[in-house]
Amino acid sequence: MTPDPTGTAQRPTLEAVAARAGVSRATVSRVVNGGDGVREPLAERVRRAVEELGYVPNQAARSLVTKRHGAVAVVIAEPETRVFADPFFALQLRGISKELTAHDNQLVLLLTEGRADHARVARYLAGGHVDGALVFSLHFDDPLPGLIQGAGIPTVFGGRPGWREEGGGVVYVDSDNRGGAREAVRHLVGLGRTRVAHITGPLDQTSAADRLAGFRDVTGDVTGDATGDMTRDAMGDIDQGLVVESDFTPGGGKRAMRELLDRRPDLDAVFAANDLSASGALRVLRERGLRVPEDVAVVGFDDMLPVAETTDPPLTTVRQDIEEMGRIMARLLLTGLAPRTTDADPPSGVILPTTLVHRASA
Repeated sequence: MTPDPTGTAQRPTLEAVAARAGVSRATVSRVVNGGDGVREPLAERVRRAVEELGYVPNQAARSLVTKRHGAVAVVIAEPETRVFADPFFALQLRGISKELTAHDNQLVLLLTEGRADHARVARYLAGGHVDGALVFSLHFDDPLPGLIQGAGIPTVFGGRPGWREEGGGVVYVDSDNRGGAREAVRHLVGLGRTRVAHITGPLDQTSAADRLAGFRDVTGDVTGDATGDMTRDAMGDIDQGLVVESDFTPGGGKRAMRELLDRRPDLDAVFAANDLSASGALRVLRERGLRVPEDVAVVGFDDMLPVAETTDPPLTTVRQDIEEMGRIMARLLLTGLAPRTTDADPPSGVILPTTLVHRASA
């Protein structure tokens, strides 16, 4: 069909497709809406007629038949200034978008600037505009999970649930935050560093809390022996100066690094809870005239290449596959929306492995 730039040409109808294909209107409707019971030769004739005429199904009418809207809401519980400044969200959205596009679904992005937006998001989700929701960057006291549950739509969460007991039908995708943090700190300890500090993320989020737990798994269990291995005293008291809470931003990393150096100018290693915080910490170390890694070794978390490969020096960091997390979130949701073909329940939680990527900072 020749495109009409003025938009005045009459749109092809279901009846026109049926006439072109030589089948009934009902047959066209079943093919267009993904129904069963149409022999493949007839279905192919309908698809060819659809393409030739440029027929586009009416979404409202299609929804009445399929009970599906072909749209999924992505809810990020952060203000837009944070979302568009942090490459983490771009990577996760890219993974989600690729999976949804591959299954002919639209992505509807919903951001929350503050608590006043939560009711708006809940009303939208309950209003029958989307088939399901993908939700991430939640905080422990966030009311969104309860509001979304009240909306009654299928939901997959990004990140281990922290607002309630796990299970109970909560489906989530996360990385091995605690294990990755342990590997990062063990690497620093293996380099002979004895005063290892930690710049956390917001501790009302499970990812940051789990990374702090991984840090403490190592620094809290160090014991000395006859071989001269470090002692807990040599590590310092992690509750008195070697842990500073931050916010996953470069500015937060700067503030935390300054505070750590003011408290413990003799520290010799830093594990930052994400790459952006690590980038801020590296700037402060350079400002203070400290060499990395000779004086202070630095390890981050995420392995976001636009950050990790462009810091000075390039950042040793824990890699989590952020884009794949997004793809799996979308895949789990779409799987839950599809008709059940077996009695097996979908997984309630998926934890992806992490890997330490060695670069020049540690």
